[in-house]
Amino acid sequence: MRIARTLFAAAAIAASLAAGVSAQVPPAASAPPQAPPPAGAPPQPQQPAGSTAPPIVPAPTVPAPVAPAGARTFLAPTGMILNAVRAERVVDFELVIGYLQAALVKSAGAQLRAQGEGWRMFKATEPGPNNTVLYVFLLDPARPGADYALGPILSDAYPDQIEQIWKLYQGALAGPGSQSLLNLTPVEPPPLPPAGAPVPLPGATPPPPAVTPGAPPGGALPPQTPSGPPELPPAVQ
Repeated sequence: MRIARTLFAAAAIAASLAAGVSAQVPPAASAPPQAPPPAGAPPQPQQPAGSTAPPIVPAPTVPAPVAPAGARTFLAPTGMILNAVRAERVVDFELVIGYLQAALVKSAGAQLRAQGEGWRMFKATEPGPNNTVLYVFLLDPARPGADYALGPILSDAYPDQIEQIWKLYQGALAGPGSQSLLNLTPVEPPPLPPAGAPVPLPGATPPPPAVTPGAPPGGALPPQTPSGPPELPPAVQ
């Protein structure tokens, strides 16, 4: 009996000690629930547990610059734009040309008025591909860096009518690929043979010599320094 009472007392003491220790340890703080990221948002980097460093915020993505669409610029002193127009819509296209010519004349910008001075418009007598009608815009001279696209010019001149004018323009063109842009440079033919000399055979005329930067005109070689035996360095004393 004495042994049983001793074991019972020891078990009661151990239970009371365990209860006291558990009462002194505070429960672990639970992290507040986080709202799920919105749809399409990039994943956020996870912070290591127990770290006190500030969270890493990814740098914002900078979109790449976009080149303006539909620009009509020329790199040569003369330019040309070929327009293939549907045969049944030539009246619509010529009406757009009338709006364009008026916009070039009444423009307040000196650059645009200068473009209009060299902007000539023609209609080809011969039929174009698939029985289309070819309209030629000849730009002589073509202003370097100037935009010859019709959209910006007509939008600035007719902001309230541009939608109707643009429908006429788009509907008159024969479809994708109906416009061609050409850069034209002057032709400088080679010198002719002397009077009475036979005409050179096909392919016998040599191509023009390549011009080296800094070389004298006419392809002559620069004066050469007389060559001789190289001078030896003085003997080391």
